[in-house]
Amino acid sequence: MPPLSAVERFFERLFERPSARVFRVRLQPVQLQRRIERAMEGERLTTSDRTLVPNRFVVRLNPDDLEGFGDMTGTLASELADAALAFARAHRYTVVDRPQVGLVADPRVERADIRVEARFADPIGGRVGGAIVPPNGIPADREAPDLATHTRVFEVAAPTAPQARLRLTEPHGAIRAVLLGPMGLTLGRATDNDLVLADARVSRHHGRITVRRGTLVYSDLGSTNGSRVNGVTVTEVVLGIGDRLDVGDSLLVVEVPGAID
Repeated sequence: MPPLSAVERFFERLFERPSARVFRVRLQPVQLQRRIERAMEGERLTTSDRTLVPNRFVVRLNPDDLEGFGDMTGTLASELADAALAFARAHRYTVVDRPQVGLVADPRVERADIRVEARFADPIGGRVGGAIVPPNGIPADREAPDLATHTRVFEVAAPTAPQARLRLTEPHGAIRAVLLGPMGLTLGRATDNDLVLADARVSRHHGRITVRRGTLVYSDLGSTNGSRVNGVTVTEVVLGIGDRLDVGDSLLVVEVPGAID
């Protein structure tokens, strides 16, 4: 853990937990969300052209605290995963897969404490002493560590394949459907692209949509005018249903199959 994160963690434990025990304050979802965001930033890896962040999170809570979320426990993991994706996009971080969050009831965790473990789903190396090692020392093909006895886990499973196609609105207003195969597609003005765009503001090889571990990932290929997802300039980002990708004066919207007649 970085020194500043360790100091922050110390003061959190010093002030938050004792006050929660005294006043019986119930944990709120936003507190879990903030801890996930801190874990994401604490484990981020910066390269020459992007910042990579973890996309798998295990949140360990005291069983009584987890029980306190009541009926919302079943959907809380999904909501936290959505919030983690929104946070990554807002900070222009790169995630190689849509985030997943697991909630674990762990009796070893004290009341009002929150422990978050963050890792990468795919093998993204970090430098330690000049050598390349997996982040957190966890091989990419391993799942979260074995959980203690009497724990409950709520986890959002990754989809096996992206069930989506694209709705293209061209500069002159024409709308057409673009089918997305398992190999993804490239887009740009050049005729060797899978999707050729007649748009003067689009580069010859503007961007690429690929399929990674069941999700859609858009990568800008160094285009002149850039790419925007939901109004935010991006270099690489995970796409979800309803996301709006602007390239030049063309608009691509990710939609479920059958959404376009």
